Amino acid sequence: QVQLVESGGGLVQPGGSLRLSCTANGSVSSIDVAGWYRQAPGKERELVALLNARGLKNIANSVLGRATISRDNVKNTVDLQMNSLKPEDTAVYYCRRWVQNTKYDFWGQGTQVTVSS
Repeated sequence: QVQLVESGGGLVQPGGSLRLSCTANGSVSSIDVAGWYRQAPGKERELVALLNARGLKNIANSVLGRATISRDNVKNTVDLQMNSLKPEDTAVYYCRRWVQNTKYDFWGQGTQVTVSS
């Protein structure tokens, strides 16, 4: 079992930056996929960014050029760096780590990001 804990959320002004961190506790896989999702009120949860064990990244169109994802296998963390934040980025952000075609699939509890002036 893996426990994921997100941190770094909060209130930020439009145009500002924020770095979210996901800390994994437990036996993490060396080949898992790491991703960040977000969910705004009344909206479906959507993918923000992900990266696999090979370092390939998938960034959502809504944050292209403004966000990037990274992982630290020593610290067992997955970070989401967001810049030039917009009010529409306001959502609860969730970390996820999973291995394709297995039962290894874990989510964090979420961290609130609010972009407002």
